[in-house]
Amino acid sequence: MELTVGAILEGKVKSITNFGAFISLPDNKTGLVHISEVANTYVSDVRQHLTEGQDVKVLVLSIDGGKVNLSIKRLEAKPQREDRPPRPAPTRNAPTPPPAPKTADQLFEEKLKAFMSESDSKISSCRQYSDHRTKSRRR
Repeated sequence: MELTVGAILEGKVKSITNFGAFISLPDNKTGLVHISEVANTYVSDVRQHLTEGQDVKVLVLSIDGGKVNLSIKRLEAKPQREDRPPRPAPTRNAPTPPPAPKTADQLFEEKLKAFMSESDSKISSCRQYSDHRTKSRRR
């Protein structure tokens, strides 16, 4: 039997490593199911999902030289997420709520910032004028 990409095969877990599991395939061939291809959920330890000697159904992802890359998760149905409520569809031209009325403290802070800004600009213009006058006298 010739291995082809996309073929679904029955195999047996030969050995388990930190990065995946080696699967015995027909015709004395071996393929690797990478840890990212074991299950549709996060897998921190392959041994929590597979055991040596277990029969598994795998999908051939690629054949590169003598290496056969396999997947188990792509043959499983993707789980539906029930822990999150569905997002509301974005609406265009949605009215924006009016801003909250400002408190007396916020109004005072705004007036103080405006005063300080105006004062700084007046002081800087006075300094420029006085610097200009003293330079012209020295010449």
